[in-house]
Amino acid sequence: MKKIILIIGLLFGVIMAKDLNLKELETNCNNGDMKACSSLGNLYDKGKDVEQNYQKAFQLYQKACDGGYLEACINLGVLYYKGKGVEQNYQIAAQLCQKACDGGNSEGCANLGYLYQYGKGVEQNYQKAIQLYQKSCNGGDSWGCYNLGDSYQYGKGIEQNHQKAAQLYQKATQLSKKACDDGVLDGCFVLGDLYYEGKGVKQNYQKAAQLYQKACDGWDSEGCYNLGVLYENGYGVKKDNAIAKEYYGKACDLGLQKGCDEIQKIK
Repeated sequence: MKKIILIIGLLFGVIMAKDLNLKELETNCNNGDMKACSSLGNLYDKGKDVEQNYQKAFQLYQKACDGGYLEACINLGVLYYKGKGVEQNYQIAAQLCQKACDGGNSEGCANLGYLYQYGKGVEQNYQKAIQLYQKSCNGGDSWGCYNLGDSYQYGKGIEQNHQKAAQLYQKATQLSKKACDDGVLDGCFVLGDLYYEGKGVKQNYQKAAQLYQKACDGWDSEGCYNLGVLYENGYGVKKDNAIAKEYYGKACDLGLQKGCDEIQKIK
């Protein structure tokens, strides 16, 4: 399976306030709780418990980001990257990732590294990407370690070193497992990818399916999409195009365009 980069997936780990209902989040946000604003924005972003509304998500992420809540800046960057609720603008997405990274958010550094690696909103610079992945990994972000390991494995922007790559994949596995166990859906998704590809762990499609399922159940669009891929191909699960369409459809409903595209291909 093609590796999914963190920024595309909403690729961004926001832990929902499980014991707060919608009204409480709204009240707390209006009272200046920026984390509540970000969590509320995530509900509108995903269409969870409310009608999906990217414009409303954008407004709430913007408020929280302006208020100094860095995870909201990352999510706001994703909307600019995807052009959801706002005109697509890679440069602003990069600026928001830079703000998060400068503020000490490791996930922001990983996402900024991706933008430098692929020249999205910034001039392509593999060396800069490596530096950012290293900073992110050092800060405990599993995607940063994963992408740094990938760079070492394939010699992208750095001298190829399979031993170093293996060490980084192992670290990514440990970090993502802890995150997943703590309820962070991005951790489950990353760990699923590692099991799918056999990086840092023995390849295990069934384990990958379980982890993608957990991520999808938590409204992670990439988790749903990858689960659809497994069902379409019969990897770790019984091949079933009807179920594959169901998960592609959920990914599509969550705003992932390639999920919509895959539904048409199966037809």
